Amino acid sequence: MGETKNISDNLQTLRDQINKYFVGKPEIVEDVLCCFLAGGHVLLEDVPGVGKTTLARTFAGALGLSFGRIQFTPDTMPTDVTGLCVYNMKTGEFDFRPGAIMKNIVLADELNRTSPKTQSALLEAMAEAQVSVDGNIMPLPRPFMVIATQNPASYTGTYPLPEAQMDRFMMRLSIGYPDESEELRMVRSHMEGVDDRQAAPVLSESDAQELIKAVEDVRISDGILSYMQQIADATRRDGSFSLGVSPRGLIHLMQAARARAVLCGRDYCLPDDVKQLAVKVLAHRLVLTTEMKLMKKSAAELLYALVLGIKVPME
Repeated sequence: MGETKNISDNLQTLRDQINKYFVGKPEIVEDVLCCFLAGGHVLLEDVPGVGKTTLARTFAGALGLSFGRIQFTPDTMPTDVTGLCVYNMKTGEFDFRPGAIMKNIVLADELNRTSPKTQSALLEAMAEAQVSVDGNIMPLPRPFMVIATQNPASYTGTYPLPEAQMDRFMMRLSIGYPDESEELRMVRSHMEGVDDRQAAPVLSESDAQELIKAVEDVRISDGILSYMQQIADATRRDGSFSLGVSPRGLIHLMQAARARAVLCGRDYCLPDDVKQLAVKVLAHRLVLTTEMKLMKKSAAELLYALVLGIKVPME
């Protein structure tokens, strides 16, 4: 009981610190925190200036973790991400110079503006928490999380992320504009000199590891696992989709559901955890048929209808 209370207290302290600098969107903070606890990565798809960088930097600062930022452009090279080996004339050996990916929390800014070759440099890091440089495998620091961004309003000079890369993101989220009162509060904060780079750590790295460990201890019943599998299978059978949810997507949904249980102060999953997360975790993995695209249907709304049609297990 004492350990559970300590975890709940740490989570609330973390929420409060992040929301102090990232104003007006506590539900987005909750979703990003859910991905972090579950060991996943986040794709923030939104217009410029709504706080994507602020969220990532504040998140790392509040956790007391290292933060790296990669501004992707068409000329960004894979070695800018992974690092490279440079010949040292004094020692006669090659020294490894780490890239920006060698941090706990990495902001991959405007990921769709770089070439597919550079985009693919993130694949191994996101899937296996390691990079390969000149035949050597370099482990990434733990915990490790990528928060990538892309702008949905302008596609000129962009390289759309392939399905394989989209599938590696646990959630695709949109921050959206703040409401009037929160936007005014944000402006006043800047007038008063409040800067997200001032966000002091409220947890230690060991505290962060303890939160992640709590997710691993969450119980999930066979009935709920079957419920999740039925949702994934329904997307594969439905004629609206040319590509359904992959097994990786199902695993991500399971991990996210366990993380949500921890965020709610439980050590067991409920069907509601799955229902609340299904669209956020699975919709971006689906590919609509040409007919559905012509009808201007969205994968999110079609998936939501599928989820509503599947019988919820009694827990």
